[in-house]
Amino acid sequence: MPTMKAEPGVIPDELAAGRQAAPPTAPATAVAAVRSALTYAGVAVYVALVAPPAMLLAMAFRWKAVLYVLGRAGVRLGLRLSGIRYEVSGRGHVPAGRAVVFCANHQSNIDPPVLFDALHPRLHVLYKAELSRLPLLGRVFRIGGFIPVERQNREHAIASIGRGAESLRAGNSFLIFPEGTRSRTGALLPFKKGGFIMALQAQAPIVPVAISGGRAAMTKGSAILRPVRVRIRIGEAVETAGRTVEDRDAVIAEVRGRIEAMLERT
Repeated sequence: MPTMKAEPGVIPDELAAGRQAAPPTAPATAVAAVRSALTYAGVAVYVALVAPPAMLLAMAFRWKAVLYVLGRAGVRLGLRLSGIRYEVSGRGHVPAGRAVVFCANHQSNIDPPVLFDALHPRLHVLYKAELSRLPLLGRVFRIGGFIPVERQNREHAIASIGRGAESLRAGNSFLIFPEGTRSRTGALLPFKKGGFIMALQAQAPIVPVAISGGRAAMTKGSAILRPVRVRIRIGEAVETAGRTVEDRDAVIAEVRGRIEAMLERT
């Protein structure tokens, strides 16, 4: 595999060993706590300063790209401050020149920002509607073309899936977390069908993604971010062309199988 040029927040393949981390010592925890505080403060200040003018530019000039450029810069700031790095393999499996649905497992709160930076320069996200209540970020999500899904309201959820399919047909790639929530053990939870129906309606390829290592960054109930190395594997795309919504269970099984296989190799 050719060597990738290092990016902010990215480590080359040869540096990612996948080794088990030793239990954190008290000094290491203290350092992580300080870095975490700096990370939260730095990102909060960045969002407060950057989000309002970025939203004005995006709305006034329909310049949505500025939100993605500045959003990725904010993610990279957070990754640098916290010491979280990632490496990616399998980029060649992403169909060139086509909108796709990246389908990833979910183990940690750091998974969404890491994948947002790693997978695509203008990645749209199908996300839980509750996140729309976040100050500033909720508006940024909507202006940026992210699609909220109200899982408790079937009618609204169906409408959201339809809007996502329209966005895919317009050329926008999406990220979905079909488990719907974080897995506490690393084992895959049952997959929800909405994102797959969206892909089938748009006849867009589904790209399986396996992300691992993020659970070590944040233990349950703790706000401390620890420096970790996250591994992202991209698998061969599952084509949906010629398939219908009636084929959703078979498509889900195929995508799930590929993610499981990649996780087993981690």
